[in-house]
Parts: sequence; structure tokens; C-alpha cells
Amino acid sequence: YRQRVGMAQVLLHEPDVLILDEPTSGLDPNQIREVRETIRRLGQEKTVLLSTHILQEVEAMADRVILIAEGRMRFDGTPAELTAGGERLDERFYELTRAS
Repeated sequence: YRQRVGMAQVLLHEPDVLILDEPTSGLDPNQIREVRETIRRLGQEKTVLLSTHILQEVEAMADRVILIAEGRMRFDGTPAELTAGGERLDERFYELTRAS
């Protein structure tokens, strides 16, 4: 409920850039689907920056991925580029973000 109300409050101002932090956290599966669809639709007209640790959200919504670990950018590209070697997204995430 809070996420949806918060998103509605932000959208009233019609910003060109939306910054969303874990927008599906605490939602039930139907609400997650609705929020994902809304974010995808908004992404066609606006810049949407989505901060999440939930890799399924990245797979479901992102057309560009930037991985940051320890204050450094570890990857910048499309989800397809991220998994181009045939690895799963969670494997690539671990590989790119684990402490060296």
C-alpha cells in the first residue's frame, strides 16, 4: 500500500526522472505485477532509476543494468550483455560484486 501511495505522490509532479528504491518490497504477487507493468510503461517515456537487490526485478524490468559494489561501477550494459556468457544473472552478480 505504501509503495503505491508513494509512487502516486511522485507521479503527480510528472518528473522526467524517477528514482525508485525497492519498489516491490512487501507487495503481494498481484501488486508486484501491477507495479512492474507501471514501471515498464513509465520507462517508455521517462528515465527510471531502480535500486534493488532483488535480481528478479532486474530481469523483469531493466533494459540497462549498472552494478555497483564497494562504491565502484562493476558493470554497465544490457541484461543480455550481462549474461552473454551463458551464466545466470545471480552467478554474474556474484562474480562481479564479490570482494576481490
